Amino acid sequence: MDQILIVAVLVTLGYFFGRRAEKKHFISLIEREKVMNQLPAMASRMPPQDNRYEQKLVSGNVVIANDYFKTFVAGLRNLFGGKISTYETLLDRGRREAVLRMKDQAQQFGAELVFNVKYETSSISGQDSRKMPIIEVHAYGTALKKL
Repeated sequence: MDQILIVAVLVTLGYFFGRRAEKKHFISLIEREKVMNQLPAMASRMPPQDNRYEQKLVSGNVVIANDYFKTFVAGLRNLFGGKISTYETLLDRGRREAVLRMKDQAQQFGAELVFNVKYETSSISGQDSRKMPIIEVHAYGTALKKL
């Protein structure tokens, strides 16, 4: 009985602190995205033809881990099958953070826009289902600055 109580307390703590950390990260993302919206990033493969530009490859990289509660819930969901929505927020946070870091690098270069933006996502937690899922998201594109 004591072991069940300990697991329940740990899962509850994981839920509370994981949700709080995720909420703080989303608030930070929203605030930083408002500032960075002045620098467009698009998936278009063709650069604008109206001017001559200096080009530079810019990238942003982030590694994000899921919390224990979401890992526990995803494990239960995996038993029954279906969409694992707890990992969707993990991927969303990773992509948004990587794009913000890429835009920050482009802004330091003095770019007016970033085009041909691509994402690479990989799981670095391994195949062991007992481990917490950890993902790496890499966003990259070509920054353009007018000559």
